[in-house]
Amino acid sequence: MKARNRWMLLGLVPFALMVLAFQFAPLLSMLTGSISKSGASGFTFAHYDKIFHSAYYLKAIKNSLLIAVYSSLIGIIVGLLCAYSITRFTPRIRDRLLMLSNMTSNFAGVPLAFAYIILLGNNGVFTLLFKQWGWDIFSGFNLYSWTGLVLVYVYFQVPLALLLLYPSFYGIRDQWREAAALLGASRWQFWRTVGLPMLTPAIFGTLGILFANAMGAYATAYALVGGNYNLLAIRIGSLVAGDVVNQPELGSALAVLLALSTLLAVVLNHKMSKRSQQFTASYASNPNLKRSRSRGRRQGDAVQEGVNP
Repeated sequence: MKARNRWMLLGLVPFALMVLAFQFAPLLSMLTGSISKSGASGFTFAHYDKIFHSAYYLKAIKNSLLIAVYSSLIGIIVGLLCAYSITRFTPRIRDRLLMLSNMTSNFAGVPLAFAYIILLGNNGVFTLLFKQWGWDIFSGFNLYSWTGLVLVYVYFQVPLALLLLYPSFYGIRDQWREAAALLGASRWQFWRTVGLPMLTPAIFGTLGILFANAMGAYATAYALVGGNYNLLAIRIGSLVAGDVVNQPELGSALAVLLALSTLLAVVLNHKMSKRSQQFTASYASNPNLKRSRSRGRRQGDAVQEGVNP
């Protein structure tokens, strides 16, 4: 048995090597590069000092945070409604919609940016078509602005939120809805007091994933606006692989800040999810809640006896 366990551990060696090569090695290179002197030996924190004293890089951080927050909030709201709606369909239709959502969530990067340019650009199909019809729907809309970036980000945020949220709706039992209806609660009261508290951990967890997904998006934004819009991911790319000036150490420092922002969002959402789970557990173990449930069952029995004497 011990020899078998040793062979099993030996089979994990290729996986461990891949993790070290593609996870820890780039992370270590980024951390050491962010405190390395440009063209000299030694360590320095001058790159971080330059970032926090430069209005240009602070603006890039602010723009990335705003786009990530807005696209994540819109994505979580729309995705929550779509996830609830998809659970109301038959399994056959639901599977097809989930397959479509999976394809949509993976349709990002350069193809997504070019698709939006063809449809909603300055000379896009819908832009010219509506202008010919005399409709000024896109008269004040600019795809290559902050609003256009948020719209493009929402496109792949919504299906991702849907895929992550819809399994949580199956954790809400039909017996809870029936008990709430017997106690005289409306549908809105049920979702406000029972449904949403049960979905809160999944909502916060999904929100953290959406935020990290938006902060790290590079190909879509670069293909859409290039270097014309100041974003953190675009600035990192220009510093590491720019055509004019290459400053990989400064780009590594910006990458560290990007990683810290996404990590902070994930940690905060994880803590809030744990608090929500503790609240849900204490709410479920509340004796007053148990008494209300038993009272609801007694009322249900009384209703059945009145219907079937």
